[in-house]
Amino acid sequence: VAHAKMASVIVTNKDEDVDYEENELTDNTEETDQTEMDKKSKKKSKREMKGRGFKERGGVDSRYDGRSGKFDSVKDGKSHSVHQRSVEGWIIFVTGIHEEAQEDDVYDLFSEYGEVKQLHLNLDRRTGYVKGYALIEYEKFAEAEGAVKALDGTELLERKISVSFAFKRDKK
Repeated sequence: VAHAKMASVIVTNKDEDVDYEENELTDNTEETDQTEMDKKSKKKSKREMKGRGFKERGGVDSRYDGRSGKFDSVKDGKSHSVHQRSVEGWIIFVTGIHEEAQEDDVYDLFSEYGEVKQLHLNLDRRTGYVKGYALIEYEKFAEAEGAVKALDGTELLERKISVSFAFKRDKK
């Protein structure tokens, strides 16, 4: 057990003398240092491993089915020649859209061939006008195919548009 002396200063007024007092305090720093070191060494030995590869040593993590993992796949059931379905539906790509076209103009034209799930008509940040292309999504292949066949090469606001499927199958 170590003993330490501490001096305290008492100041009452400017004119009076300064009085020094000495107090003895007991300090058991050696004991607390040892217990803290023991706690730290226990924590190091029980360190939790984080990150990739530490969940199941020697095996594959349960989240993965093999090295590449499990991913959603697009199963359509039917083969639609070279056209590929996206995860949510059939997306067609429209180019040649007039810069002053509104979303309603494009929607009205393409909704004649089926229910349009989504329509993306991108605008130029600088000018605020349409960039000239759109992505349109249909739920059913027949609707998308009907729109592609009927509207490819037609005019929208006195400008010829090109319509095609956005995704194609890989040649295997």
